Amino acid sequence: MCPGCSRKYLPRDLGPRFWARRRSPPPPAMAPGCLLLLMGVSCSLVSSIRGAFLEPDQYVGLPEGWKYAGRVSATDQILLTFALKQQNVYKLNKKLDQLSNPDSSQYGKYLSLDQLSRMIRPSDKTLQTVWMWLGNFGVHNCSTVQTLDFLSCFMSSSTAEKLLTGSKFTRYTNGHQTVIRSLAKYEVPEGVSEHIDFVGGVHRFPAKMAVMSKTWKSGPQIKANFHLGVTPKVLRKRYNLTASDVGSHENNSQAVAQFLEQYFHQLDLAAFMRLFGGSFVHRTKIDNIVGHQGCIMAGLEASLDVEYIMSSGANISTWVFSNGGRHESQEPFLDWITLLSNMSSIPWVHTISYGDDEDSLSVAYLKRINNEFMKAGVRGLSILFASGDAGAGCREIRKGVNTFRPSFPASSPYVTTVGGTSFKNPFQITSEVTDSISGGGFSNVFKMPNYQAAAVKSYLKRMKSLPPGSYYNAAGRAYPDVAALSDNYWVVANLIPIPWVSGTSASTPVFGGILSLINDRRFQKGLPALGFVNPLLYKIQKNGTSGAFFDRTFSYEGFVAAKVPKRVCTQAESYHLKLLKAGTHH
Repeated sequence: MCPGCSRKYLPRDLGPRFWARRRSPPPPAMAPGCLLLLMGVSCSLVSSIRGAFLEPDQYVGLPEGWKYAGRVSATDQILLTFALKQQNVYKLNKKLDQLSNPDSSQYGKYLSLDQLSRMIRPSDKTLQTVWMWLGNFGVHNCSTVQTLDFLSCFMSSSTAEKLLTGSKFTRYTNGHQTVIRSLAKYEVPEGVSEHIDFVGGVHRFPAKMAVMSKTWKSGPQIKANFHLGVTPKVLRKRYNLTASDVGSHENNSQAVAQFLEQYFHQLDLAAFMRLFGGSFVHRTKIDNIVGHQGCIMAGLEASLDVEYIMSSGANISTWVFSNGGRHESQEPFLDWITLLSNMSSIPWVHTISYGDDEDSLSVAYLKRINNEFMKAGVRGLSILFASGDAGAGCREIRKGVNTFRPSFPASSPYVTTVGGTSFKNPFQITSEVTDSISGGGFSNVFKMPNYQAAAVKSYLKRMKSLPPGSYYNAAGRAYPDVAALSDNYWVVANLIPIPWVSGTSASTPVFGGILSLINDRRFQKGLPALGFVNPLLYKIQKNGTSGAFFDRTFSYEGFVAAKVPKRVCTQAESYHLKLLKAGTHH
């Protein structure tokens, strides 16, 4: 046995308590590489001079609005998150197809977190190799998750730069936030690269999908109910939600996720409901806050999300995931992703107003995050993302050659992406038209999923004019999947009512609340949650129209077809009843 080594410290021999999300006790001093020999893993696997780039295509430029703030000191602490290779990803994909397909005998038979963990946890070889690689550099202050496929470790910046060859950690600021990142690409030993998808906390800067304010647009006068901006009353009237369309089941829950120190205030929520919630039973408090909830001024984004998911999904237990990026090297979005892998009890519906340019992210990162959405789907969770507020986007490939620019996670095939509409007459509750800022497009990374192929083919066929084919990938995943009102909302933030707030950050929590209402009715009938709802949505859509949707075609910057929910959870033939009928005939 190597001097200073004890077999009881090998990862495979550590008990289940070690793998809880907690700090691991540092092993005793040991000869470099001796544990590798004990496990039958060649020392050359980790100590090889030859390196491999995990994310060679990751954009490493300085984003607009950020500037250099100085090199970190050698002793400054860095938090890195290692995404360990998962097993049985193909089986995970197949399982999700079965559980979300209304025609499958497995529909709605979701997995527990323990069952999921047994399916996809990394192999023993992966765990051994990565742990020994870290141990050789003295990295022991680590925590993991129940599925064992993420490992977060604190270390000095000098150690991080030795661990990730080529990296150079530096501080950057955008005026109100400081982060530590490396603008130089990193390598890991070839033997280690086979066991890690990517390392978080190195390259990606915080991305933000901000809400916006704008003046009302003019339009023709149509005889209808007059209004001065979108409020819960307007939404509930437009989507036929009566006073009885509120939640009541104790097992029901919904959540919003906030990033970049965006906080809500309970007092704002209470004031909002006093002003706008008088026509329906509602709650005035968040039931659970996961993460840090700051006491600084409330953010408009956070206030909007909370107030409107609790208006459409009224009287339903609501959580807030607050991922503020408290450590300079933390990636808030990645932190939220890892939380999903470590909580056995979690809300059924999650809405997130967050996105980044798909082409700015490495394919390795995109594919792994996609796996995380599949993990959520097989557990019965509905994950909704805003489609963005930049239309189809624009990217200059070279001088005179441009393409559209899809957004991620909106472009993921395993989330439900929500676009935006506005009233044709901004002062009347009338028909809706596309909100010109609403995001939409086709992924350049993910192929079109089978569940939407017929709908997209029908859309492309019936469109009289389309952008040049070179601008978009017609074979890619098309988004958004649905749309709802996103224009001219009233929000209360810091006890001040604010009008004219717009963006798909508004439509996403509204649609999320509607799904929560549908879940509530399903639970009352002893049925499972909707889970990954896209296959069901496209099934009832029937190649372009159904009684559950208003048909709206995106013809502005965001040019993908979108459907607007109507008649949800009403006593008449409704979206809720159609979903029940489509998903419960087994």
